[in-house]
Order: sequence, then structure tokens, then C-alpha cells
Amino acid sequence: MEAEASSFVAPKQYSHYRVLGSRVAAVQIPDIIAIFQKWIRDRGPSRYVAVCNVHMIVEAERSASFRKVMDAAALVVPDGSPLIWIGRHSRFPLTRRCYGPDLFQEFSELTAKNGYRHYLYGGHPGVGAKVAERLQKDYPGVKIAGAFAPPFRKLTPEEDEEAVQAINASGADILWVALGCPRQEIWMYEHRERLNVPVVVGVGQAFDIYAGRVAQAPRWMREHGLEWFYRLVTDPRRLWRRYLVYNSEFVLRMGYSWLSGHQS
Repeated sequence: MEAEASSFVAPKQYSHYRVLGSRVAAVQIPDIIAIFQKWIRDRGPSRYVAVCNVHMIVEAERSASFRKVMDAAALVVPDGSPLIWIGRHSRFPLTRRCYGPDLFQEFSELTAKNGYRHYLYGGHPGVGAKVAERLQKDYPGVKIAGAFAPPFRKLTPEEDEEAVQAINASGADILWVALGCPRQEIWMYEHRERLNVPVVVGVGQAFDIYAGRVAQAPRWMREHGLEWFYRLVTDPRRLWRRYLVYNSEFVLRMGYSWLSGHQS
């Protein structure tokens, strides 16, 4: 991750606010979909989008290398409920979080008739095929350019190059990356100069949720900032550190920032 940060930024008509050291766009899902359509229409250089949660904010505070990853994103959008609350505190009319699985489905639904070509990168083996089948059934007109589930290890340079060539050869308009954070953000950062896809988006567990492999928290929990609790209870061994340690650290860092007058 030694390359210089990308110069691409979100369109200037969208305001931003700070969450600790990270710059977050004050946007909602309809705004994001409009931005994606503009990028696809312009067919310019590949831009990647970080769908940001508390874990990523804290990781950027801890790690200078991950701070570069966040700063290089063309757009950082508020996924975690605390980020929405902070945006409201900054007087932005944010009504809902930009939840990765919702963004994935709403973009597919609202742009199905445009014939955009989607590439699915990530998820567990076999999940991509299920997602592709369901997308085309639920939203007629959606085109699947390809799907690839990389193994749960670092790819060899040859394997990585083969995967990039397959993505570029597919003619994809949008590349959905479902590797989980921060792995997917690092992958997008490291590959941004080699991809020819206008829009690249990290969407976490969107594929596994859409395919029915992973249960989703009830909507009322997702809308009231309690999804973390649902996921912690259903998968404590894997997620205890992420939610208990990172969430607590986020609260402490935000408290110090506000008390010291560094947070608007």
C-alpha cells in the first residue's frame, strides 16, 4: 500500500463532515446511486467507495496505512448508525444509514432497466452463482458480467493478475467487492490503478445475506443501531473483538475529541 492516494473525490455538491480523522460524505442511498450512474456514464478512471462503519473509523485512527486507504476512496459513505447520528449532530438531514446490502439491492433494482453489467467479487464458494441467479430473477434487466470467490488466503501474483484480467475483460460497469472490512477496502486500494471498472464498492456480507447464507438482523434492530448486538449474539467467537473492543474504543475516542474541542 505504498502508492500515492487517488486524486478522485466525491462531487463537490455533496457536503462532508468529520468523524474523528475520517471525512464522510453527507449522502443517502439515492444520492449514491446518482453518483454511481454519473461515474458509469462518464466512463472515467476506476473509483472505489468505502461503505464506512465504526470498525473502519477506529482502524483508520490506529493505522497510518489504513488511513491512506480511507483517504484514497472516491467516496466514504456512512453505514454505521453512530456515523449517521454524528452527521445529524452536524446538522445534515440524514434519515437512514447507507447499509451495504441495501445499497447493493436498491442499485440493482432501480437501475435494472439500464442494463448495467455487474461483477461479483467475494463471498463464499458458490454464493456468487446464487446471488447472480436471484438478482436476475428479482430485477429483470440486471446483467451479470462475472463472479469470482477468491480463496481465504492471499492470492499468488499470477492468480491475482488472472482475476484482474477477468474483471477487466468482462466489461463490467460496477464491481461489488464482498471480502469484509478492512480486507475489501485494502483490496480496492491496492487494485485501483489496475481496474477498468468505473465503480468499485465494498459491501461486506451483502452476497451472503442476499443468498440466504447468513441471517440478517430484523429491520427494527438495523434501523435503531442494534445490528451490532444481533451479530455479536449470533457469532460471538468471530465478532466479539470487533464490536466490544472497537465500539468501546470509538466511544472513548469520540468523547475525548468532543471534550478537547477537536470534533465539530
